[in-house]
Amino acid sequence: MAAPSRTSWKGFLKLSLISVPVKAFTANDTSGEVHLNQLHKGCNSRVKYHKVCPEHGELKSEDIVSGYEHQKDSYVVVDPDELDKLRTKTDRAVSIDGFIPATAIDGLYFAGKAHYLLPDGVAGARPYALLRDGMVQNEVVAIAQVVMAGREQLVMLRPHGRMLVMTALHYPQRVRKAAEFEGEVEDIKFKPEEIALTNTLIGASKIAEFDLGSYSDQYVTKLKRLIELKVAGQEIVQAPDHEEPKILNLMDALKKSVVQAQARLAGAPADAGTPASAAADAGADADKKLAPSAGRKKGPRKVEGG
Repeated sequence: MAAPSRTSWKGFLKLSLISVPVKAFTANDTSGEVHLNQLHKGCNSRVKYHKVCPEHGELKSEDIVSGYEHQKDSYVVVDPDELDKLRTKTDRAVSIDGFIPATAIDGLYFAGKAHYLLPDGVAGARPYALLRDGMVQNEVVAIAQVVMAGREQLVMLRPHGRMLVMTALHYPQRVRKAAEFEGEVEDIKFKPEEIALTNTLIGASKIAEFDLGSYSDQYVTKLKRLIELKVAGQEIVQAPDHEEPKILNLMDALKKSVVQAQARLAGAPADAGTPASAAADAGADADKKLAPSAGRKKGPRKVEGG
């Protein structure tokens, strides 16, 4: 299959004295998004935005430059050509600083932008593949820096099949530290039966074969459906809510959740009106996990129903 014709970036992948010509294609597909326009509430006319100078009126794009306010109402103009003079030829390269374990970077630092990085031409194919395979065998990812969209970015390179994927990272200075918020979370001690039931619930809720492709953007789906109904002139009817029965305390919620999760695991329909016996059995299973029966004297558990 031929690669997409439009590249996001071209340059070199550099590691020490090795330089590999590469090209990048964005991995983020926004083609399925629905874009809404702003309209005047009274007549539904499209709202237009004009760039206006208080002294000279409306401006054209070529009349606008970028500037930095270094003191009140005083600006220094920043010309892109001047900024380019501060850059070297290495700015056209993904410069690898080194390699780290794949688990060394917390997902909190992922910026959400990813690119497929492919070799650009026959000459780069061999060193590209050698580097990729070396990363796979050593179970590492690469940390690098690159200039894209006019600014320097910190990125992580990782193998993905026969390719390398380049993921943008936030600089640590741009991520708020967890210590700012940890004081808002109370340090709570749990009862052994609460821990046992939670572990049982997690075990029953594990996904054996996870398929990310089974998930879709339901907001976009519902928005498209709404637009279709509005275009067709149909009335929008509120979707019914399926109200769950109120659960009075955490233990009741855990027991009920365990029963429903185990029913899903077994392929049986989870009954919203599960009898008390099922919850009691779940509690009994948790009790058995807490300690061996020896040395504990327990009376018979009362069970209602079959």
